[in-house]
Amino acid sequence: MEIIKKTDNFKKKANALIKFINSNKTFEFFVIAIIILSALSVGIKSYDLPNSYTLVLGFLDNIITVIFVIEITIRLLAEKKTLDFFKNGWNVFDFIIVLIAIIPIQETDAATLGRLIRIFRLMRMVSLIPELKILMGALFKSLAPLGYVVLLMFVIFYIYAAVGTIYFEKINPDLWGDISISLLTLFRVMTFEDWTDVMYEVMEVYHYSWIYFLSFIFLSAFTFLNMMVAIVVEVMDSERRKVEIENDIGEGAEIHHIYEEMIKMQKKMDKILDKQSNNTP
Repeated sequence: MEIIKKTDNFKKKANALIKFINSNKTFEFFVIAIIILSALSVGIKSYDLPNSYTLVLGFLDNIITVIFVIEITIRLLAEKKTLDFFKNGWNVFDFIIVLIAIIPIQETDAATLGRLIRIFRLMRMVSLIPELKILMGALFKSLAPLGYVVLLMFVIFYIYAAVGTIYFEKINPDLWGDISISLLTLFRVMTFEDWTDVMYEVMEVYHYSWIYFLSFIFLSAFTFLNMMVAIVVEVMDSERRKVEIENDIGEGAEIHHIYEEMIKMQKKMDKILDKQSNNTP
């Protein structure tokens, strides 16, 4: 019985220690530093280095892999149920990256793929920094509404490209020779890459062609791009408020509490009014 009790106490202390380490900010910053070090080591390997440096970097890479394995194990053990860990998409991503890093890389056809995947270890910073999580979450959730803006933008691009090909092809076939080249030219105009040279060349033949270029810039560079920025900002603000409500911090949580209190007061008022209406002869 005493052995069982000692074993249970040891498990409780071990679980408490694991949870403490997992929630500790110092441990979090340490892991972030290791991720940055991992990314730097991949970049350094792209240079021509002496064999001694290559051996040191290889040894460092092994240490980083071991640290990642320990870190992911701590995060797994910190969960009440192991399956709860895999309910979070970022946890699954981290687990896959660490799992692939364990596979030994030899000078085979898979070596290049293995090195490429190790570069993605830098993306693990997103799962550790809440602000980056909000940004990435907002980016993914804004893809659907952004898709409609991009579709409308493509329609405008295509119309202007068709007009440019019909009227400006003889002026400069290299810029307006067909619809695909015209689309690339318009992309150049939208990004303001020497777009005035393109416009002035066309204006030598069509004096009022500036209307074509300025209207296109107004629609693409100003209107549509600002619409994209507005969508991302709105979704990001929504994600930030959601995180604040979940963690009960910030302005979003205060507004949520006020809203809940207003609902409770409204229900109480409705009950009082119902009683008064029932008591009225």
